[in-house]
Amino acid sequence: MSANNKAVVVLSGGLDSTTCMGIAKAAGFEPYPITFDYGQLHKREVEQAKAVVRFYQARAHKIVQMGFLREIGGSALTDDNIDVPTGGVADGIPATYVPARNLIFLSLATAYAEVIGATRIYIGVSAVDYSGYPDCRPAFIESMTQTVNLATRAGSEGAQIAIEAPLSHLSKAETIRLGLSLGVPYHLTTSCYQGGEKACGVCDSCRLRIKGFREAGAPDPIPYAIPITW
Repeated sequence: MSANNKAVVVLSGGLDSTTCMGIAKAAGFEPYPITFDYGQLHKREVEQAKAVVRFYQARAHKIVQMGFLREIGGSALTDDNIDVPTGGVADGIPATYVPARNLIFLSLATAYAEVIGATRIYIGVSAVDYSGYPDCRPAFIESMTQTVNLATRAGSEGAQIAIEAPLSHLSKAETIRLGLSLGVPYHLTTSCYQGGEKACGVCDSCRLRIKGFREAGAPDPIPYAIPITW
């Protein structure tokens, strides 16, 4: 398979990034998933990412250890002194924002793409149904794409690397409908910030996921710790 058919997929093991795996496959790319173990409270997502990789029979799966993000803290997902909010999705940037996370992830994904000769990087950010993270905005993706091609040998030699954010303008329900049409294995994903065997159903991420499946007219195939009506 030629180098032009390779795509790096930033795969967390969550709903959105797994949808991106399905989209990349449907577009004819060979996915090279990269997962970041950054000391997140919901570390269970790393194991789910492995299950997604097995499902898609991806050739390679890079798992990058990034404990320094936990050492830095500053987020409910990496700092034990900050509680995960469960009062509903609020305005503004929530406590679950991890400082510069997507900036760091895309930088490392770019290095990997350059080494393997990939022309695409897929990331499952959304500017519609999201928790207010600044690094999920289209303006950031556009700016990062320019930076990637200014900062790399590939870019300087004319082999442009494109950052694909196919969910950017989709609601969670639209993402789910698209994923279901592509056979995305949502039963293998996790979205809960609490990281339990069963999703808590009350954290921001769970609320957005539940809302998305309800609006999509489909039951969520993962188990929840509280009763959920579909």
